[in-house]
Amino acid sequence: MTLAADSIRIDNMQPLRKLDFYFDYISHNAYLAWTQLAPLAHRYGLEIVRIPVLFGALLQAHGGLGPAEIPAKSLWMIRDVLRKARMLGVPLAPPATHPFNPLLPLRVTCLPLPGADQGRVISSLYEAAWAHGRDISSANVVAAMLDEIGLDGARLVDEAAGDGAKARLRANTDAALASGVFGVPTMIVDDQLFWGYDDWPNLERYLRGEDPLTADDLEPWMQVRPGIQRKRR
Repeated sequence: MTLAADSIRIDNMQPLRKLDFYFDYISHNAYLAWTQLAPLAHRYGLEIVRIPVLFGALLQAHGGLGPAEIPAKSLWMIRDVLRKARMLGVPLAPPATHPFNPLLPLRVTCLPLPGADQGRVISSLYEAAWAHGRDISSANVVAAMLDEIGLDGARLVDEAAGDGAKARLRANTDAALASGVFGVPTMIVDDQLFWGYDDWPNLERYLRGEDPLTADDLEPWMQVRPGIQRKRR
C-alpha cells in the first residue's frame, strides 16, 4: 500500500531531494515545523512528502510516554514551545484539551485528496487546534474547518470513518516505524533522520552540505554494546 501523502513540488523546478515529513496533529512542535516547511522547500528545492502518522502508536511500539503524560516535562515544553512560536511569529494558543484524540483529523488527511487540497486541510486543522484552541477531535469542528476552505466537510468526515482511511493511517504508521521513526515531527532526507523542531538547525546544515558528522565519526558509537537494563516501576 502506498503512503497516504501527496508531494509539494516548488514551481517547475526538478527537486534536488525528497523530504518525508511525518506528523501528528497532537504535537505542537509538529505544528511549528509545518509552518516552516514551505520556506524550507523553496530554499533547497525540496519535494515534501506529507505523511500523517499516529504518534500514540509510535510511543506504544517503542515503549515510551508522550511529553503531555509527564507533568514536569509538559510544563517545560509549554514554555519551550511558546518561546519558539514567539520567535517565529507563529500564533499559538492552548488546545481545547491535551492530549486529544487525533484519529479523525489524521484519517481525513489520509483521504486521497489532490496535493493542494491536502496541504490546505493540514494547515486548516493545525491552525484550528494550535492557533485557535478548537477541538479537532470533534467531527462537527473538523467538518466546519473543511467547509471553511471550500471542501465538503460532512462528506470527507464520513469518508474518514471508512476502512480505506483507517488502513492508510495504519500503513503510514507501520512504514514510519520500519523507517526508524519514533516521534513527531520527523523529517527524513536521503537516509538521515531529524526529529523534532529543535533538530531543524541540523536539518538545514545537512541540506546546505555542512553536516559536521561523518560516517567515521559515527562508526565507533555503533559498536557500543548494550549495558544495564533499567527496571520499570
